[in-house]
Amino acid sequence: MNRVHARSRVGGTPARAARGATRPAPPPPPPAPARPRPGGRGALICGLAIWVLVVFMIVPEGFNYDTFRPGAVVMPTEGSLTSRITWLALLGFGLFATLRRPQQLRALLREINPYLLGFAVLASLSVAWSADPVVTVRRLIRVYTIMLDGFALGLMGWHMTRYQSVVRPILTLMLIASIIFGLTSPLLAIERSLSSELVGAWHGLATQKNALGSIAGTTTILWLHGWLSRETRLWSTLVGAAAAVSCLLLSRSSTSLMATVFSGVLMLMLMRSRPGLRRYMPYLVGIFVVTILLYSLAVLNLVPGLGFVLKPITMLTGKDQTFSGRTAIWAILDQHIAYHPLFGTGYGAYWTGPVPSSPSFGVLRTLYFYPTEGHNGYLDVINDLGAVGGLCLLGFLVTYLRQALRLFASVRAQGALYLALLFQQLIANLSESRWFNVLSIEFVIVTLATVSMGRLLVQVRLEQRAARAARAAG
Repeated sequence: MNRVHARSRVGGTPARAARGATRPAPPPPPPAPARPRPGGRGALICGLAIWVLVVFMIVPEGFNYDTFRPGAVVMPTEGSLTSRITWLALLGFGLFATLRRPQQLRALLREINPYLLGFAVLASLSVAWSADPVVTVRRLIRVYTIMLDGFALGLMGWHMTRYQSVVRPILTLMLIASIIFGLTSPLLAIERSLSSELVGAWHGLATQKNALGSIAGTTTILWLHGWLSRETRLWSTLVGAAAAVSCLLLSRSSTSLMATVFSGVLMLMLMRSRPGLRRYMPYLVGIFVVTILLYSLAVLNLVPGLGFVLKPITMLTGKDQTFSGRTAIWAILDQHIAYHPLFGTGYGAYWTGPVPSSPSFGVLRTLYFYPTEGHNGYLDVINDLGAVGGLCLLGFLVTYLRQALRLFASVRAQGALYLALLFQQLIANLSESRWFNVLSIEFVIVTLATVSMGRLLVQVRLEQRAARAARAAG
């Protein structure tokens, strides 16, 4: 009796005890993949370099805002000695930071959007047929600098939220400084034009009201994302969002306002949707893409009969169906593209100033003003780099969208952020030239986002590989 009792205490019947003895012990949980810790001198230097880059892209050299006033005689095509030294220093830093980490760089290049690199190659080759090779070379220096500094951001002090932790503070500081600048120096920070759409509009530290509106819109999205993902504290979110929304309204940029609202609603839906609805989010994104494509075709008048879809936009933005005279600029660009349909006239070589030697001088003679850009990012890319450049842009956008959806499936908060930034730019480029435009801060924002997304995908791939190895070992 005592023997049976003892048997029950140690595991029941002999057969059950034998089964328990032969059952393998459960494998230990796989170790969490090591993630680079934020901080360190390298990360601090890299963040400082990005901050300097952002400031130089926003603030005109020497605070000379008269150069960018409507009716200015010349457009700036080169900087002073200080500006050149700064750009070369940023270029050298990016090159040094990337070459010091060849293994990590190779892993990053496997995941980065290949069409971003393809654009850099095509723009470099365009020096051979550029209408102004000197200007093209100067633009290329900026392209290389911004891309290499973007690589440095993805390689030095990397962590999951590295992108927004570097970009959000500097953009917020620039907006707060713009408000202070507008209050203390209104003659410099507020438009002095008597045009109905410019009168009273703020451009702050930026050179144009639309540039300030775009920066404010991006910052609004970043603070909204910080609040939704619980990355930021309530007081900092309120201060940053208040500065961003204030500048967005003061700029009177209807395009930026519409793009920000549209992208903000999309991000809310992506991050606050119920679990049962998340499987349908890629389809929702697809509907958004088709909608923007439809409006793009209507705006450019590529498909006859689509003009009726523009009525809601004109009601929301207060513009007529000429988009404040932009359609006349687009018609001139269409004619110019027909002369160089395959490869264009060279990267950055068209809008070089209202001077007789500039290929765009005819715009001044036709419209009696010089717009400095085509006010459509898609057309300007095709004008500079032809149909090949247009295909490169299309490939970049499709790949970016696919990578963001792939990231959304693994890291929902980060995927939602990059999707929102994409749709903001898709809308803004319908009436502003931002795609691959190295003179705009948006090129920095999108390039840093593209590289950071590629770096996140490297991290996700390594974690998935580690998880598969742990399961196989178990």
